[in-house]
Amino acid sequence: MPIEFKQIVYKTLNSRQQETYNFQKVSAVLADFGYLTIRLSDDWNGADFIAQHFKTKLFLKVQLKSRLTFDKKYHDKDLYICFRDGDHGLWYMYNHADLLEQVLSKGLIGGTKTWELDKPYHYPTLSDDMKKLLWPYRIPTD
Repeated sequence: MPIEFKQIVYKTLNSRQQETYNFQKVSAVLADFGYLTIRLSDDWNGADFIAQHFKTKLFLKVQLKSRLTFDKKYHDKDLYICFRDGDHGLWYMYNHADLLEQVLSKGLIGGTKTWELDKPYHYPTLSDDMKKLLWPYRIPTD
């Protein structure tokens, strides 16, 4: 008997299932660029997974997020943040320290109550200015 394939509705998944789903999706995208991914059972130095390039052996520690995020706890961890803009949008992967420096220099989050209280700063939606800043960090897809 054939297996019945029925697409799931992402929003019906719990948070753990959504993270697993997103890991599988981004792994497929990264494979197109020569990266293999290894999911970690618990955060290692802040990373949810490791991405390593087949040829160059570039080794990236990656935190998977549901949106653009900055967090002081990621300071000095050489950590990359990966997220997708919306359910079917572009994937982005940025070095947390590099992009945070740019965002702080533009005065976008420094001095906010959230940032001063050492809480994570999230962008539920991306402004046009933030999309321009993120453009170099997009993962090209078809």
